[in-house]
Amino acid sequence: AAPLFLTIWIVMMVAMMFPTALPMILTFSKVYEGKKTDKKSFVPTWVFVSGYLLIWTLFGVVAYVLALGAQTLMDTMPWFMGNIARIGGILLILAGLYQLSPLKQICLTKCQSPLQFILSSWRNGYFGSLRMGIEHGVYCLGCCWLLFILLFPLGIMNIGAMALLTLLIFAEKSLFFGQKIARGAAFLFILYGISAVFYPQI
Repeated sequence: AAPLFLTIWIVMMVAMMFPTALPMILTFSKVYEGKKTDKKSFVPTWVFVSGYLLIWTLFGVVAYVLALGAQTLMDTMPWFMGNIARIGGILLILAGLYQLSPLKQICLTKCQSPLQFILSSWRNGYFGSLRMGIEHGVYCLGCCWLLFILLFPLGIMNIGAMALLTLLIFAEKSLFFGQKIARGAAFLFILYGISAVFYPQI
């Protein structure tokens, strides 16, 4: 059911994405704490976080629709169910190719520099802070959306897969050689995907 799926999705997203988004959230909070000290307009951090959560919740709605479509295909098309491993392999290949795409690199660059993002995207007031949270959420989504889609073939509640993808996302965003990690993961995804397509029984 949609409410249960979205609840699980939001909890999963918080568990996976908040550790990687924390530097951005803390940077925003620190800047506004400075404004509060200077007796300037102050906006609580939850406004920024709400914009971030809104983007991922909307993505959860899209994921739910995709999950329903996949379930319908499995129920009505035996071929689909019989080739689920190959379809998962194709998703892995697509995820690997996306890791190498210019869009991924642009979004990852925005996520790697919290202070630069805050300074270049600064908006005053509640609406401005919400807009900043939404903008950061869009960049974060652009960086990681296909990694989340991988949880469908790997297991939406597969704790091991969630942990590995969380570590990958954290490393991409937080380490100075994060771009190299993203490219290395791309080749692993592609190789694993090719093996799943041609040798689904493994």
